[in-house]
Amino acid sequence: MNCAYKGVWLTDPHRVFGLDWSYLTILGLIGTVAFSMRFIIQWMASERAGKSVIPTTFWYWSIGGSLIMLLYFIFQRDPVGILAYLPNSAIYLRNLYLIRKNERMGTA
Repeated sequence: MNCAYKGVWLTDPHRVFGLDWSYLTILGLIGTVAFSMRFIIQWMASERAGKSVIPTTFWYWSIGGSLIMLLYFIFQRDPVGILAYLPNSAIYLRNLYLIRKNERMGTA
């Protein structure tokens, strides 16, 4: 197989600590961490408020993590992952729009 076709620089694994690592693996890990940060942000905000709340930063972390994970699955050519993350950012952007709209109307 032609290495240029396969994109070796992105997907060629390197064994470290007995595990296969590539730049694509690192991209997937960054996406997972970014996407998971939203739950930590939400948890901390809820603890501070003493009730369940979803801060605006939750949606920004959601968008960032989803886009990185979408890139990861596109590079992996994984249709299940692509379809799972494809619509997410539109939903998160809509939530941000609704938050801003309510803030302007004074109903936040």
